Amino acid sequence: MLKRNTTLKWILLSPAFALTGILIAYPLAYNFYLSFHSWYGSATRLPRFEGFSNYIATLSDPRFWNSIRVTIVFTILALGIEIVAGFFIALYINREFRGKNFIKALFVFPFAATPVAIALVWRNMYDPTLGVINYFVSLIGRVQPVEWLTKPHLVIPSLAFVDIWQWTPLVVLICMAGLEGLPREPIESAQIDGASKWQIFRRIIFPLMGPTLIAATMIRSWDVIKVFDIIYVMTAGGPGFASENLNIYIYNTAFFYFNMGYASSMMVILFAIVLGFNIILYQLTKRGNEKS
Repeated sequence: MLKRNTTLKWILLSPAFALTGILIAYPLAYNFYLSFHSWYGSATRLPRFEGFSNYIATLSDPRFWNSIRVTIVFTILALGIEIVAGFFIALYINREFRGKNFIKALFVFPFAATPVAIALVWRNMYDPTLGVINYFVSLIGRVQPVEWLTKPHLVIPSLAFVDIWQWTPLVVLICMAGLEGLPREPIESAQIDGASKWQIFRRIIFPLMGPTLIAATMIRSWDVIKVFDIIYVMTAGGPGFASENLNIYIYNTAFFYFNMGYASSMMVILFAIVLGFNIILYQLTKRGNEKS
């Protein structure tokens, strides 16, 4: 009977495994295979095995290292501010007040909207002559309009702000769920003992919220590191290569230069970066759970 139930279980799960293999495992395996070959998308010949030449060329490519730098700067700005701001906003509204559920519903709208539509709206808002951003800047006395998306030192913070505006509400909702799930006994005991709000936050709330914050960081890191749509629509990696992150460079290499093997090697590196970052976060979560 047990053997029959086990067989039935695998039969029922086989469509899910097959679909996972088709949609995830096979593309990853083929991308890894292609990264060791030289093949242009416009060529009629089959891919030619080149060993590690694509990886060697990648590591000596200044444009690749520039895209890594852009990816790191964008990730630190966007992810760092989203986690910190989302956590403190959640702390502020984690109380009973009229309209709390309505406020929660409003937080869904930014990240539920289409990223391309958001990018188009923000590109118009950043326009140096007609954009509303420069109108507000002029109210504080600046005469010359700011070219937010055409100045190399401003373009990455400007793009990161769009990502922050769109995805901080998601972090707020995750942190609110974590705050509402905290045990009340330690907090109430500390209040009875005369602990200040800062002591309760530093010694009780923040440590208990550690796993939630790491989970939120892990969820957002998947998207921030490989962000594409906002940057491509607003700047396409410009001016020059100032906002060309690794994902944009991979896209340009594959679909503008048709160098599929070289693009595949960079995609493997991007996959390794995302995987390594999330393994570190997972280990931090595991250690936090063991200590608690």
